[in-house]
Amino acid sequence: MNTDQALNKKKVSFHTLGCRLNFSESGSIAQGFVDRGYEVVEFGENADVVFLNTCTVTDGADSSCRNLIRKAQNAAPEAKIVVAGCYAQMEAEKIKQMQGVDLILGTSEKYKVFDYLESEDDLQVHIDKSSDFNGAATTLSDSHTRAFLKIQDGCNYVCSFCIIPFARGRSRAISVDVALKEAKSLASQGFKEIVLTGVNIGEYESASGEKLTDLVKAIVELPDIQRLRLGSVEPNTMTKELLEVLRDSGKYQNHFHIPLQSASDSILTSMRRKYTKDDYKKITELVKSYFPEAAFGADVIVGYPGETEEQFLETFNFLRSSPITHFHIFPYSKRKGTTAARLEDQIQSSVKKDRVKTLMMLGQAKLDEFSFNQVGKTTEVLFESCVDGYWEGYSSHYLKVKVKSDFDLKNSIYPVILKNYVGGNLYGEIIVH
Repeated sequence: MNTDQALNKKKVSFHTLGCRLNFSESGSIAQGFVDRGYEVVEFGENADVVFLNTCTVTDGADSSCRNLIRKAQNAAPEAKIVVAGCYAQMEAEKIKQMQGVDLILGTSEKYKVFDYLESEDDLQVHIDKSSDFNGAATTLSDSHTRAFLKIQDGCNYVCSFCIIPFARGRSRAISVDVALKEAKSLASQGFKEIVLTGVNIGEYESASGEKLTDLVKAIVELPDIQRLRLGSVEPNTMTKELLEVLRDSGKYQNHFHIPLQSASDSILTSMRRKYTKDDYKKITELVKSYFPEAAFGADVIVGYPGETEEQFLETFNFLRSSPITHFHIFPYSKRKGTTAARLEDQIQSSVKKDRVKTLMMLGQAKLDEFSFNQVGKTTEVLFESCVDGYWEGYSSHYLKVKVKSDFDLKNSIYPVILKNYVGGNLYGEIIVH
């Protein structure tokens, strides 16, 4: 490419909110821009197109969207601003009132962004019912060294608090053959770790007619894929067969994300969750029987309508005694159209904030203790980036590890002996053979 071509090359920037699934989808859309001659630049830089991939899980989406649009306008006054994804799907009318938006695309329509960009219309809105499966995977236009491969979308559950089935539609999934093809492509690009993502990947078999275990077996047979993780797995879908396949693969990492939401059985019933507190405990024990060193992450909602102090303490005490170390705490958000939004006794915002703070403090204390207990042990780390002279990457337990090195360690896996835990960071030294 000559200098004039480089100067005239169009630029696109991305900002992605929400889950790993959103990030995998942004990756695929970014690659589409690259294939069409665009350069992907950091959000906040001047660009011809700014793509905002939104989330609608919490009621902060509105203000987040407005702030991002304002930042995009300041950084790139002439850019076409695209607001896409779950929030766009659910709240297109609100977004239409926000100044500066050129294109609003729902969860399925966002993949057709290239069909709409050339239009001279001041504002386009394309919201369609989410029924197609649109594949997505991390691509070379991303900076991550872990690849996120979307294998499932949508959800057939009717949890009382959740807006996602309305935003993303019913459960659907990729076939094993197509997933394997995507995984081979990611391996050829140099990715060593794949994270299988979806809204509810435990529904994979009912959505695709094929077994999740068969998909896992196919991917771990790829020699260049050295590490595998699953995204969030509902507790009622975690099976002995799946755990056995993950263990026998030799590539699955020691971290499981299993949503809890609450440890009060009465709250779980109102939420329409498919398990009890004791069921959840048995699932973590089952996982431990296959992965004795496993670390656990969990989503927890506090301030669900009617949640008493006693019910909140049930959750607090359960978390304190559980093996969960990676807390993801959310205050309950009233989402229009959900059953929980119609319940009486909505909890005051100040109470929710206090409960969030309490659980976050417990979570940090548990993560600190777990991390400190890793000191003296050896772990393999996939290094991602160099920050302030330290190379950083993640261990099997999904703990960030820092090492000093004069060599370029990006996208490399090395054994590291963990030396100390200071200021919330694990520090180690690479073991040289």
